[in-house]
Parts: sequence; structure tokens; C-alpha cells
Amino acid sequence: MNDELQVYIDGKYYPKSQAKISVYDHGFLYGDGVFEGIREYNGVVFKLKEHVDRLFRSAHAIMLQIPITKEEMIQAVVETLRKNKMKDSYIRLVVSRGVGDLGLDPRKCPKPTIIIITDTINIRAGNAKETGITTMFSWVRRNPVDATTHEIKSLNYLNSVIAKIEANACGVDEAICLESSGCIAEGVGENVFIVKDGELLTPPTSTGALAGITAEIVEKLAAKLDIKLTVTNLTPFMMFTADEAFFTGTAMEMVPIREVNKRIIGTGKPGPVTKKLMVEFQKVIEDPAQGTKI
Repeated sequence: MNDELQVYIDGKYYPKSQAKISVYDHGFLYGDGVFEGIREYNGVVFKLKEHVDRLFRSAHAIMLQIPITKEEMIQAVVETLRKNKMKDSYIRLVVSRGVGDLGLDPRKCPKPTIIIITDTINIRAGNAKETGITTMFSWVRRNPVDATTHEIKSLNYLNSVIAKIEANACGVDEAICLESSGCIAEGVGENVFIVKDGELLTPPTSTGALAGITAEIVEKLAAKLDIKLTVTNLTPFMMFTADEAFFTGTAMEMVPIREVNKRIIGTGKPGPVTKKLMVEFQKVIEDPAQGTKI
């Protein structure tokens, strides 16, 4: 029996070692496509419908017609998890423009490629939730909203990759990207929140940041806990002088930030507002009603 993970490609399943696409696929050649990263907790795919909705919004923005319905996409994810007998996993859902020629004209790609990978992921360092992580402002500016905006979750992630390379070279855990005017946009793959005087602040998506599903949950939890939330432009100075700060994202979940460009944030430890939100967020991801059961 083959225990290798099975990967879904265009309605068929292939062992991980044999899961391949054409070198003429425009997702590979040009980064022309969209994707979602999704988490499964204890046999429940967390916010699967919301992730699929966002996938289709991203596809619409780049005029990519996904050849199956949202309901069929959801069922394909569920079936892939069942085949791999996974109860706790990270799911990568990819739709590329598909196979074309060596020109970039999307009209040469008659059929998009759909890929579903179910595996595991760990992007946090050690006990990051307890100690917080170190960050820095990258010189790599976020693409503006009238270019390859990060409001679209596209396969073009070179902007984030270069910022991550810089963070690695500087010996910090993660990078924070600024937008063209110098305000904070987001991390390389996470939304950013700060806490000042007990209030929560986060940048708008008009900075070019992705509308995060985890960030939306945190915003709802803030309302539930009667924590004032303001969506506003954040400057590096506001981050340096914040009482608390944290990242949110599907893979990272919620992780406190303890240091930015060698400046300690607050006490250098996860603050009371962050810790309160983390406790409530954990309750949400453990609630079976928040996802799709396998």
C-alpha cells in the first residue's frame, strides 16, 4: 500500500513524488494564478467556505475563470483530506491560468489548472506564542494597489519572498512591509495589529494588504470583548511606541511581536490585550461550527 500523500490535480490524484504540472503552465512561467492556505483542526477545515470565497474573488480580479463551482471546490478539498486520512493539516489550494505557450497571453491557456495539497506547515520559531517574535521593516515596499496588489492572493509572491530573504539575512524572524508612502501594510504573509492605551489598531487594505480571514476573526473578537478597534494608517513610529503588537494569519494564527528593528515593543512580552485575544481565538478554532467537517 502506498502511504505517500495524495495530491489533487484537475480531478485526479497523484502520489506526492509524482504530482507534476507542465513547464508550460503559466502559473509556473509567470506566477499567473491564485491560491489559498487553509487549516484543518481535528477533522474540521477552518473557515473553508470563507477561503474558497476569497479564492474566487482573487480569480475574478485577474479574470481567471475557475472551471468548477465553489461547492465542487469545497468537496474536492474534503475528499483530498479523506484520501490522506488527515485530521490536522495545512491545505494549499492553487488555481493557475493553466498550460499555454511561451508568450504571456492568457488567451493561449484554454483550461486553468487546479491543485489541492494537504500536508503540514510550521512557520513559527519554537515557543513564539509565549515569547513573541523579532521583526524588522524591510526596504521592499508593498506593490501599490494599482499594480500587482496584495489585495489579490496571487501566485506572484516575489515581493514577500525578497522581504523574507532580508529578514533571514538580518537574523530576525519576520519582516514587515511598508507601502509606497511609508505606512505599514502587512508582514510577508500576515496582517499586523498594534495595541495602544488598550485600543487595537490595524492598517486598511487600501495599503495593499490582503483582507485576512484570521484578521477578520480578531476584529469580531475585539467587538465581543469590547476592545475598541480602529482601522487606520500606521507609521513605523506608531509600531515602535506601541504597547503591544501581533501578527495574524492562517499559518501563523496569532503571534505576538516583541521587537521591531531592535526596538522592544512594550515590555517585550505578550501584553494583556494580545493574550486575551489569543485565548478567545483558540476557542474559535476549536469550535466545530467554525468550519467544514471531514
